Amino acid sequence: MAVEFSEAAKQEFSEILTHYPTKEAAMLPVLHLAKREFGHVSTEIMAYISELLELNVTRIANVVSFYTLFPGTPEGKYVIQVCSTLSCQLMGAETVVDHVKKKLNIEVSETTPDKKFTLKKVECLGSCGTAPVMQINDTYYEQLTVEKIDKILDSLK
Repeated sequence: MAVEFSEAAKQEFSEILTHYPTKEAAMLPVLHLAKREFGHVSTEIMAYISELLELNVTRIANVVSFYTLFPGTPEGKYVIQVCSTLSCQLMGAETVVDHVKKKLNIEVSETTPDKKFTLKKVECLGSCGTAPVMQINDTYYEQLTVEKIDKILDSLK
């Protein structure tokens, strides 16, 4: 299957290019566009972007592998990111991870069979004072307890 942006994404790509002095400088916004368009940034998608930006695919792959924002495979509708840095660890982040794993019957870096949830452990989410913390898509959930986690996940099912 050949990868190609939709017409709307092609227009957005063209618009992005107008804001940058070179095509390479537009790489991150174009990668974000690709993630929105395809849900992930696979090897095939990297090759497509490299053609559009007239860059070596290795350059694209290096940037993609550096950032955790660009998964190589499709993720669930709800991406659950649990902070795993010191403050959250001290306040029970492993309990959060263990409970989510058990409730959704998945491991870290896995997606539920219905493609609804993906679980990730991530570095600092910047909310150390309200640990433990998880982010689901763009929403933060702080001072988590097992009860709060159950309510949150049940509301998303």
